[in-house]
Amino acid sequence: MSDVSFHRLSSLSVDQRASLLKRAEGDLSSFIEKVRPIIQSVKDEGDAALLRFARELDKADVADGELKVSEAEFDAAFDKVEKDVVESIRFGIENIRHFHEEQRPETMWLKEVRPGAYAGDRYTPIASVALYVPRGKGAFPSVTMMTSVPAVIAGVPQIAIVTPATSDGSVDAATLVAARLAGVETVYKCGGAHAVAAVAYGTETVKPAVKIVGPGSPWVVAAKSVLSPIINTGLPAGPSEAIIFADDSVDGGLAALDLLIEAEHGPDSSAYLVTHSRKVAEAALIAIPEHWSRMSEQRVEFSRAVLTGKRGGIVLTESLEDSYRFINDYAPEHLEILSTEPFAHLGRITEAAEILMGPHTPVTLANFVLGPNAVLPTSRWARTFGPLSVTDFVKRSSVGYVTSAAYPELALHARRLARYEGFSSHENAVSEIRDRYLAG
Repeated sequence: MSDVSFHRLSSLSVDQRASLLKRAEGDLSSFIEKVRPIIQSVKDEGDAALLRFARELDKADVADGELKVSEAEFDAAFDKVEKDVVESIRFGIENIRHFHEEQRPETMWLKEVRPGAYAGDRYTPIASVALYVPRGKGAFPSVTMMTSVPAVIAGVPQIAIVTPATSDGSVDAATLVAARLAGVETVYKCGGAHAVAAVAYGTETVKPAVKIVGPGSPWVVAAKSVLSPIINTGLPAGPSEAIIFADDSVDGGLAALDLLIEAEHGPDSSAYLVTHSRKVAEAALIAIPEHWSRMSEQRVEFSRAVLTGKRGGIVLTESLEDSYRFINDYAPEHLEILSTEPFAHLGRITEAAEILMGPHTPVTLANFVLGPNAVLPTSRWARTFGPLSVTDFVKRSSVGYVTSAAYPELALHARRLARYEGFSSHENAVSEIRDRYLAG
């Protein structure tokens, strides 16, 4: 048996149950105080601060004048990455592109709401966006794929990636390959809170953006919070989290295998196996050490910290209804429905950013190649946010057009409501005063 945390839901107090819902970024107060001086330094000093923080915080030797990835570095990346990995990046981008092209809204639509009166929407790309690609606990070309493709499809004219450099001052080669294949050629070597500040305020090298998207550590989440009045910070995407829901039709060993997927991201991740089947729960407990024996030492360390800590483990419920209720309360970033009949459960689950159904749809596929976006809201924000999409990179304008024939009826009703609410200028604008001007 492993030392994985085991929670029998029915025996927990209200406070104990509530503690299971907490995420690493639930209290950002300490991080916010730490990021404020970093942000101020970038605002005041620009590139000089970015170079200093690259050395001090990213542990990267970025030379002056090399904050932006050069064309030669992009070219060299394709020689550094194995051909089969490049092929898989192409494969993933193709599927991600197919999926997101279906999300692209029509440029404009108008509906005749009354004879001669038209109203609708127009969609135009956001002028500039920054895509945050984390680096601290690994290299993530998949995040580059997931953020770049919808931005390119949306037609954003200025797209830039910010990502921490490696110790020698370079950027992960596969990340550069993914960026170029997705259609993004601007990458800046900075990460963490200083990267968020750089794209919010701009520096000598980094162009400011009006929006930043992409997942990150509590440092990044805290910086986004502080800078939200300056830059649109998009959906809240913090450390990874997942619920693996299993009924009694699947093997607990399989559930354990998938439980480790998001748990291995880092010690600040959250991951639960939720099941009403004691047989599944016990089999998962036995299988987890076996799966750990096939993982790298670092990923075992990360996932063990999660599954033996306060934000992970196995939750045994009394019934399917209890499982559904816990999942909806938790509102996970990733949810797997492990069942031979997954659609039988789907209708009872309403609060999850991503729902992957059946034993052949592990989170791994969705994270890399299935097509739906893997940049997802965390920390229960799935209750109001959905996955990153093309619509996150466009803005919507309402459009109205009223003909001379339709105007009198609309003006009559608008005039009455303006008078009731006490807005005399509103009333005057649709009164006989306007009629005299229109009559010429």
